Parts: sequence; C-alpha cells; structure tokens
Amino acid sequence: MKAIVVHQYGGPEVLNYEDYPDPVAGEGEVLVRVAAASVNPIDYKRRAGLTKDFYPIQFPGLIGVDLAGTVVNVGPEVKDFTIGDRVFAMADNTYAELCVVSAAVLAKIPDGLDVIQAAALPLVTTTGNQLLSATDVQASQTVLVLGAAGNVGRSAVFTAKNRGATVIAGVLKKQMDEAKTVGADQVVATDDVRAIASLPPLDAVADTVGRSTAEGLMAKIKPGGVFASVIGAPQNAAAYPAVKVVFVFSKFDRKTLEFMAEAVRDGKLVIPISEQLPLREAAEAQAAAENGATGKILLVA
Repeated sequence: MKAIVVHQYGGPEVLNYEDYPDPVAGEGEVLVRVAAASVNPIDYKRRAGLTKDFYPIQFPGLIGVDLAGTVVNVGPEVKDFTIGDRVFAMADNTYAELCVVSAAVLAKIPDGLDVIQAAALPLVTTTGNQLLSATDVQASQTVLVLGAAGNVGRSAVFTAKNRGATVIAGVLKKQMDEAKTVGADQVVATDDVRAIASLPPLDAVADTVGRSTAEGLMAKIKPGGVFASVIGAPQNAAAYPAVKVVFVFSKFDRKTLEFMAEAVRDGKLVIPISEQLPLREAAEAQAAAENGATGKILLVA
C-alpha cells in the first residue's frame, strides 16, 4: 500500500509518500480501506516530536488518528462488522490506504452521511462532547465555551445546547462573525477586556484554548462551578479553590460518535471542511493546518 511514512522527527518535509507493508487484521481487528483521514493538531505535534515522551513514533512509522472508509477484511472473533461496512474511528496509522483498527473502537457511519465527510468527525466531535460533559452543566445553567469557532468548540456548543444550557461562545474579535453560526446564545470577544469584565457569573467554562485567556475566566466561575479543559489547568487555578478543574483527554465512545455524526448529517452541527487534498500531499496539508487554516483538512486516499 501507499502511506505517509515518517523516518525522523521534523517539519512537514519528513512526511514521505511511499510504499509500506500492508497491515493484516488480527484477532478482534478490522482491516479498513481508508477513504479519507483528517489532519489534527496531535498529528503534527507527533511528527515534530512534541509527544515523543508519551506517544512516540517507531521509525519508520505512520501517523494519523482519524479515518473513514470501508471494511475489506475482518479478523477472528469480530462479530459486529462485515466486509463492505462503511466505518469511521479514532485509530492509529490512518495516513495510509489501508489501516487495521480494533473492532472495539470502530463505528458504522450513519446512513446518509458521506464517507469523506465522516473522516472529519471522530476526534473533534468526540472531544467536544466529552469536554462539555466534563463540566456537568445542566439545563438552565450557563457555560462559556472558549474557542467556540474551532471544531472541538463547535461540538461542545452543540452538546451544551442539546442539554438545554445557556451557551456563551468565547472567540477572538476577528472570529465574531463566524461565531454567530455555531448556535450559541451569545458571543463574546475574549480579547476584549471590557467584554470579559461584563460577563455574568458562569456555572462552567469549557476550554479549548488555554493560556492567559483561560486564566482571565477563572474569576467569572461561580463557587462550585467547573473549569474543564483539553489544554490543562490555568496557571492561576490554585487561587480559585472553589472551582473544580478537570482535564479532558478524548477517548472513544461509539454512542457519542454516532450521536454527533447523526447531528452533522441532520444539519444540527456543522464541522467546516476547508480542503480535501490527496494523501500524497500530507506535508502541504499539515503545513496549512499549522499555519492556522480554518476548517478541517482531509487527506483523501
């Protein structure tokens, strides 16, 4: 098969489109012909060696965590999937024409959802849902989603509204118009000091940004409220002992992924796709993503 092979850590130029041994499905595994993979920050951080202490690459190796495609073979003890099923997942080594995925972390693409579009969804929609769930925000409560114009943020906003919460989308001034499309009740510019100062007391914050922006919101959370983040605790968290701080690391959940994918199919949630590039152009795709491209970039195998 053809795959994007990495022989050393470095910039996008270390992503090589070349031949790589076909993977074989073992017990409990499914072999998927990849229709598309998507580019995520974890992919280029891993390529650059920023995650080598906890998520290294065994050279020569592959990268990529999102995929959508079609089942071409199943290993022993696989009961839920058959050849021809349209599937998507968070997996490993997805920048390739073929990928072996554990059946335990695989889901069927809902009818009516395009297989290429499905590749954009696993990591960001699952993470956004789980981030919001970690706030434990309930109907009639107020949550601010920090970084709401991003794909994880959009997914968190949708999840919060589905719970009946009041949602404030926190974005940069330059994103204000875009943020009006994410479905929040209110939009606030997080780089506007006066706007932050005028915020009402919050029951929770769902953070996808971190840095000083997150620190500035700790004082706005009610005692007993929750600050949930995919980045980590704000540096000033210790100064607010009455606020519960939760770090969220996305993990596969089939029901969550299917629920979020059905919302995309039905037009209730929009995850913008900015580009579809051939797999061989993974270097260009990652460079664009690192330079702040808006919307998901897909690699079509």
